[in-house]
Amino acid sequence: MPAPHIRPLAMLLLTLASLSACSPPPPPQPITRSVLVRTVGADAGAQAQQVYSGEVRARYESELGFRVSGKLTERLVDVGAAVRKGQTLARLDPVDIQLAASAANAQLAAAEADLSLARSELARTEALLARQFVSASALDSRRTALQAAEARVRQARADAARAANQTDYTRLQADSDGIITAVLAEAGQVMSTGQGVVRLARPGEREVRIAIPESRISALSIGMPAQIRLWMDAERTLTGRIREISPAADSASRTFAVSVSIADGNTVPLGTTATVALASGTTVTQTLPLPAVSKVGDETSVWLVDAQGLVQRTSVTVTAYREDGAMLSTPLPAGSRVVVAGAHTLTEGEPVRAIEEGSQPALDVGR
Repeated sequence: MPAPHIRPLAMLLLTLASLSACSPPPPPQPITRSVLVRTVGADAGAQAQQVYSGEVRARYESELGFRVSGKLTERLVDVGAAVRKGQTLARLDPVDIQLAASAANAQLAAAEADLSLARSELARTEALLARQFVSASALDSRRTALQAAEARVRQARADAARAANQTDYTRLQADSDGIITAVLAEAGQVMSTGQGVVRLARPGEREVRIAIPESRISALSIGMPAQIRLWMDAERTLTGRIREISPAADSASRTFAVSVSIADGNTVPLGTTATVALASGTTVTQTLPLPAVSKVGDETSVWLVDAQGLVQRTSVTVTAYREDGAMLSTPLPAGSRVVVAGAHTLTEGEPVRAIEEGSQPALDVGR
């Protein structure tokens, strides 16, 4: 049996052990967020550019249609087909036009028969007049009849030739080499004269069609240089110039159509999307990605990371929001590290782990 003085000590140890088991665990260490940053350079005074999206099209493009009306019986090409000059693209039902050509030929035959009769009558009248069996007026009448018969023959020949041409017009042929960029009609459709069946883009010069708002059209002029980037190849920059500016705004969108020709762009695929950058006549300091700029109330700001790794909110003035970022007019000091991803969860003075843009994959940004 244990000694009496040992019992209080054992009870004290048991009490301390139970108290330590019930104490809360130590608080977790705060997680340092990772943010993606971009170090801005001293590019103040750079020329600002306005960026517009457009479609690559051929400079010379036309809608081809039949020169006669009728029912479309066959379309021989689809979108993207490369065609040669003179190639048949579609056909109309030729029955009615062939019947009209037959009627015209019959009228020509009748007119030629009348002409032959008028010549015979004139010859007989001349012989009778020589023997004094008819008057001179009868001879004049036969001559007039012959002239009218000759005129009817000429008219009938012209009608027959026109009917023959219309028979050929039932075949729609390509007027030049090119590529079919659109199909506007299908077999079975009744076509009116001149109604488009296909759209043909001729080979050669390519251009980008863009729409310019009314507030910016006055800053543009024919021949102004432009930088063009294709969405399918964003790393490649093409040069171009404004070739044409529409003199009137579109009635629906109230924008002006502008054509920008692409230098050495003959191989650019038709129908692709491109962005066109045009000088705006103003200057900016930096262009930042859109996620870097936040707006709280009426204040627009960005987050900067200082030398101690703490974030600070800095107010900026944005002159324009574009597809490739926000243009700032408020100078940011050269070397400033701007948070471009993960800014939506930050608080003033919070320590962060800054990852330079392009240095390594930032999989835990904002966590």
